[in-house]
Amino acid sequence: MKRLRKTLCIVLSILMVLPFALLCASAAEATDYVLVSPYENVDWETWGLYKGNLHTHSTYSDGSVTYPETIIEHYNQGYDFLAMADHGVTGRAWNERQPLIPLYLYQYIIGYKQEHLTDEQFEGITGGSYALYDGTVRGEGMTCVTGANELNYINITKSHVNGYFLPDGVGNGFEGGENGHEIAVAFVEKNGGLSHINHPGDWIGYDSVDEASNPEHVRYFSEIILKYDSCLGFEIFNLHNNTEPYNRILWDNMLMYTLPYGRTFWGFANNDSHNFSEIDSSFMVFAMEENNVDNIKQAMINGNFFSVARHLGTNEVIGPATEVDACDTDLMYPTFTSVTTENHTINVTVADCNYIQWIANGKIIASQDVTTDSGVISLDLDTIDGAEEFMYVRAEIIGEGGITCTQPIVLDNGEEKPAYESETTIDSILAGIAFKLKSTRIYVILAELIGMIVDEIKDLMK
Repeated sequence: MKRLRKTLCIVLSILMVLPFALLCASAAEATDYVLVSPYENVDWETWGLYKGNLHTHSTYSDGSVTYPETIIEHYNQGYDFLAMADHGVTGRAWNERQPLIPLYLYQYIIGYKQEHLTDEQFEGITGGSYALYDGTVRGEGMTCVTGANELNYINITKSHVNGYFLPDGVGNGFEGGENGHEIAVAFVEKNGGLSHINHPGDWIGYDSVDEASNPEHVRYFSEIILKYDSCLGFEIFNLHNNTEPYNRILWDNMLMYTLPYGRTFWGFANNDSHNFSEIDSSFMVFAMEENNVDNIKQAMINGNFFSVARHLGTNEVIGPATEVDACDTDLMYPTFTSVTTENHTINVTVADCNYIQWIANGKIIASQDVTTDSGVISLDLDTIDGAEEFMYVRAEIIGEGGITCTQPIVLDNGEEKPAYESETTIDSILAGIAFKLKSTRIYVILAELIGMIVDEIKDLMK
């Protein structure tokens, strides 16, 4: 009898504890996640870091420097790869005559030439034997990325998209713009290329955090990302970032829109230069096994690169607290030299910075000062309350030479993601009409005129 009572007690105890144990296991399973990093396949011991720019202009469109001048200047400034993306001109090899667009023949009228590199210059620059301004030999070549085109050759409109790896001749004279960004993105995908959206802040015209968080702006760009796998992201940094001060906030808001559907995307940085003074402004650093076009394309797709701004104003939400301005200086830009993950921890090593901050779901979740002997800097998400609710984490480092951002590292809880279906509402229809209006030439002309008048009035009132 005693043995029977003991057995019954044990059974009853198990039955009482089992639901609680199952509940705990279920909760643990529901909140567990793995970190999915765009850098997970990078070999930090053997791969190199390569500085590059994928958005540059010349006198073949609306630039004020010729093809040879801008290419040689990038070469002298230490760029490792470059894509010429003139408006409506699909770039060829630098030693070939680029397609002539009738609109840009005005360049000859105002005294600029449309010319290309000689074969000797091309071989020297791509091979690294071409002499720098001081007469020394650089020794490492600059890779020529062909097939780039800013798909809006009548560039008074502001809905601009860069296409990459387009076939020769495809996209020449592409007007775009009048129906927003999607027409260009769809064109690139149809022709087997890749794309990203250019300087969205210029299109939005935002001068406040609220505009970068405007649900209609977030939805407008996010829907394009969700509809087209070939659209890899948008420029979080462009030129000196004077019209793009809140692109990182837009990026965070868009990630929170797209990630529930399993879609992450990258933040690009390009100098969009039209003259020499703009070349040392924004660019990217690619982690690659070797500096060639195939690896550049793969890095664009995989996101194993960093985005750098040499100039950026203050931002009351995610910083910087003070303006960064290192353009055309000898100051080294901040660099991530490794990004790895282990369980719920992100580890980075850095150089030439004095501050690091971690951002998740649009908010700074951790930060610290950095010194030359900081070594490996770690973020253990298990020590942060509510981390299981984060959709992604990304890091930013700031120094005297600028600000550098990682791409987002996603927290994947294993749940199946629903397919995205665009919801058509009265608000979205009205917003779509308004966005198309903003892409028309007449709107842009009137907006510029009104802006000039407002500036004149402000000057008179001083």
